[in-house]
Amino acid sequence: MATLKELSHQEEKFVGGHRACPGCGATIIARQVLLAAQQPVVVGCATGCLEVATTIFPYSAWNVPFIHNAFENVAATMSGVETAYRALKKKGKINKDIRFIAFGGDGGTYDIGLQSLSGMIERRHRVLYVCYNNEAYMNTGIQRSSATPRGAHTTTSPAGTVIPGKIQLRKNLTEIIIAHEPAYAAQATIGYWNDLITKVRKALDADGPSFLNIYSPCRLGWAYAPEMTVKVTKIAVETCIWPLYEYQDGKYRITVKPKEKKPITEFLKLQGRFGHLFKWRDDLPIKEFQAEVDRIWERLLKRSQAD
Repeated sequence: MATLKELSHQEEKFVGGHRACPGCGATIIARQVLLAAQQPVVVGCATGCLEVATTIFPYSAWNVPFIHNAFENVAATMSGVETAYRALKKKGKINKDIRFIAFGGDGGTYDIGLQSLSGMIERRHRVLYVCYNNEAYMNTGIQRSSATPRGAHTTTSPAGTVIPGKIQLRKNLTEIIIAHEPAYAAQATIGYWNDLITKVRKALDADGPSFLNIYSPCRLGWAYAPEMTVKVTKIAVETCIWPLYEYQDGKYRITVKPKEKKPITEFLKLQGRFGHLFKWRDDLPIKEFQAEVDRIWERLLKRSQAD
């Protein structure tokens, strides 16, 4: 298990000076993920908030080899890079032990990058794919994605008198990836930094493709004060809206279990994107959201106990 003293002595692979919003979850994720890496790394990043805010020409916050590609194909790009590395290593032209990390938001991962990601895992490329999940297309105007939760207000699922925000369930991408039988898969968040660091190291050490779905609050799209970012992630875990668990060798394990499972209203009330739900004509949207969270949590408990 990593310690703060150990991490403080490491060279920063992701540095300050970027243009991300105050309180941005994605940049905290990038820093923590790269601090966890104990080998040289090559990073690929899909177009999105993280790429746009950190690579404003002629500057870059990435203190590692970095590749920017299109919105939908970071998994394919890093598949090619990892394959080239293996070929060069086999020929004796490279002798370093290098790891490969792909970053993508939920838009470029849950939606338009899913085919690329699925192919990367099916072909068994040794790449860690990190989804910084801020639950909407934040970079292009806060449009809903398939990661957007039920009831959230976005510019393409606006809350009004007819609908209370997004009406569909969010996609459970972590379970879709687990169905691919990756070497390692997990959910994490920045509020539990040691859990995240541990999972990154497991993922990078895994002999095959790995996937981390990391909860990434967006203070702009979620509408909360910038200093609340870490608190929001912790409440997401305590309400089981974002369970922290891992899948490896065919087994599930819950890595952080709340001492007391709080109602989802404790999470919803912190953010403007859910404010309309407390003024809605009835409490049905909140009840449906709570039922979804309870169902997924109970299923996860059974799967982890079965193992």
